[in-house]
Amino acid sequence: MTDDPTARQPGEPSDGAAWEQMLRQMFGPGADEALRQMREQGLDPAEMARASGLPDDPMLMNQVIAQVQRMLASSGDGPVNWDVAHDMARQVAVTGGDPTLSPAEQRQATEALGVAELWLDAATDLPPAGGHVRALSRSEWVEQTLPTWRTLTEPVATSMSTALAATLADQLPEGVDLPAGLGAGGLDPAAMMRQLGALVFGMQVGQAAGSLSREVFGLTDTGLPLVAEPATALVPGNVAEFADGLEIPLEEVRLFLALREAAHARLFTHVTWLRGHLLAAVDAYARGITIDVESLEESVRAIDPTDPTALQGALSSGVFAPQTTPEQRAVLARLETALALVEGWVDEVVATAALPHLPHSVALREMIRRRRAAGGPAEQTFATLVGLELRPRRSRDAAALWARIAREQGPQARDAVWDHPDLLPTAEDLDDPAGYAGRRTAAEGEHADLDRALAEILGDGDGAADGDAPDGGSAGDGPAEGGTGAADGGDEPAR
Repeated sequence: MTDDPTARQPGEPSDGAAWEQMLRQMFGPGADEALRQMREQGLDPAEMARASGLPDDPMLMNQVIAQVQRMLASSGDGPVNWDVAHDMARQVAVTGGDPTLSPAEQRQATEALGVAELWLDAATDLPPAGGHVRALSRSEWVEQTLPTWRTLTEPVATSMSTALAATLADQLPEGVDLPAGLGAGGLDPAAMMRQLGALVFGMQVGQAAGSLSREVFGLTDTGLPLVAEPATALVPGNVAEFADGLEIPLEEVRLFLALREAAHARLFTHVTWLRGHLLAAVDAYARGITIDVESLEESVRAIDPTDPTALQGALSSGVFAPQTTPEQRAVLARLETALALVEGWVDEVVATAALPHLPHSVALREMIRRRRAAGGPAEQTFATLVGLELRPRRSRDAAALWARIAREQGPQARDAVWDHPDLLPTAEDLDDPAGYAGRRTAAEGEHADLDRALAEILGDGDGAADGDAPDGGSAGDGPAEGGTGAADGGDEPAR
């Protein structure tokens, strides 16, 4: 006799035993009748969970089941159960082992990041990020980054859970006994289904974050700043696994990846508007998601619990089929351009810094480019969660543009483009890097004309004394007008 609470009892179906046990705890004495009616109507949450890509690991499910009563007893109505997300992420992170880092691993990582900062000083005027410099285990990476996953996933989780709860509540069998301990009056079916949705979404977020912890090299691999405070870090276990399949010394791989981490950190720290700019774009896209309720209802009704493949296809075209609006497409285009500019700048600056020191820097640059372009399974899971992919599709075009600016005007002019979001190159600039300088000059001329016109309207007769710079630009623009300072940086080669 086994003590396993998820073990199949006589007469119970063998598939999804862990999920069935969880639902029995939820439905209480009416569980058998509730499950029978749900299956007759083509609704089997166990199959739905598996079709969503969740693991069917008894050990993980045991831990989830242990939290079900706590979830049901809570009064929160958030779209994601973050207790479940946290525990799931930690469990996935340690799958196969996540040993405590040795002093040698910690020293090698911090030394590599220190050397990277010295090399980057010769390639960019942006100073080091400062803050913590550390080596992280996979579990520690989860702890450091999970707050940002909350920011990224809750908007889309809200949209999804609202539609899903309404649809599933309509399909819930009548007369189901709700669990005890839910407070005075209990919960209505829709509220219970929202809690179930929060549990499932929490598992998905945890699965994605935990899987990413096994793929990333530091805190910035996704192209987004995953911590709010300045910091640089390496995940030695993942760095070693990546280097293991290469004919390149581990030390060289570590230094190259440290350069990328430190370059990202410099950009996110000293371009103070950038983190908020990127996260706000993700949020605007996710909050604009609308669910095709008719397709969702049709998918739920058409579920065949005996055919997991057909179920997965139905869910893929139903639950995760957001309707993209013109506004969302415009936000997505700007976000993809911004991500490409971040990745392209890092790519170009790291190439400049690494070339004199690392014999395999060209090969490593190409490997990382392909890795970022393809994305791994965890990135694909994340794309499902937030409704968009965070891969910088045009990073090569962006790197070519940054290289051209540095070559023609100097590294200082290249870095000064980050002084304000209005100065960022556009998709048109990625299409035509050669015309970027001309378009930039024309735009600056238009701004100067507007400043003069506003000064005249406001009666600012002193012009140059009060508001206009001697060259006709706006003195108040400061960094914007100084961003093209070829005279300041043009005598310094990019490489």
